[in-house]
Amino acid sequence: MNIQNRSMLPNAAMQSPMLHESAALQNASGKNGLSQDGKLPASLSDPDASSPELREAFTDFVGQTLFGSMLSSMRKTVGKPAYMHGGRTEEVFQQQLDQHIVDDMTESSADRFSDPMFELFNMQRRA
Repeated sequence: MNIQNRSMLPNAAMQSPMLHESAALQNASGKNGLSQDGKLPASLSDPDASSPELREAFTDFVGQTLFGSMLSSMRKTVGKPAYMHGGRTEEVFQQQLDQHIVDDMTESSADRFSDPMFELFNMQRRA
């Protein structure tokens, strides 16, 4: 990752959980998520393959989307505390802290939501 991408990553990654997943897919398989020959990786293109990478990507997406939206909605309803507010610094870094919280929540409990959804997703792909 070059210096220009690093400077843009925190703001862009905090705005959309899907962008975070897209960046992970791009880093794993190439510039746009495709292999060198322009095709999807075998684990993603084969409907019969229920690979651990696909399950992990699905779980991350579901967790990031669910917990990211939940935390974002919560932040909109809660005002600034009377004491112990970090001022402008807290406002600047709040999105990064929220992203770490969402990542931790995703790792700890997203599989409870995503496993049944993943099974339905696989059934739909096979049909």
